[in-house]
Amino acid sequence: MTDSLFIFAEITPKPEHLADARDAIMGIVEETRKESGCRSFTVLEGVKPGAIYLFEEWDDQGALDDHYAKPYTAAVFAQYENWLAKPPKIKKLSLLG
Repeated sequence: MTDSLFIFAEITPKPEHLADARDAIMGIVEETRKESGCRSFTVLEGVKPGAIYLFEEWDDQGALDDHYAKPYTAAVFAQYENWLAKPPKIKKLSLLG
């Protein structure tokens, strides 16, 4: 059993900003995966594009908080303020058994 914190996020950009939003998140994947508390950071897209999904695993809430404080993450959040059609849906999960 692990004490990891799992995140599943759905990000829905305005159609005219889908490519921008996708490029922004893909631009931080490599740096994010190098963070000491990041166990995995996967970016997904539906078969019919329109939303971006993130599946992440972090050591704990502190590691996620550290990720959110990184300048590159904050920059993406700032861009998303104008690009998103609705607020992200973020689910925090823990592993059962």
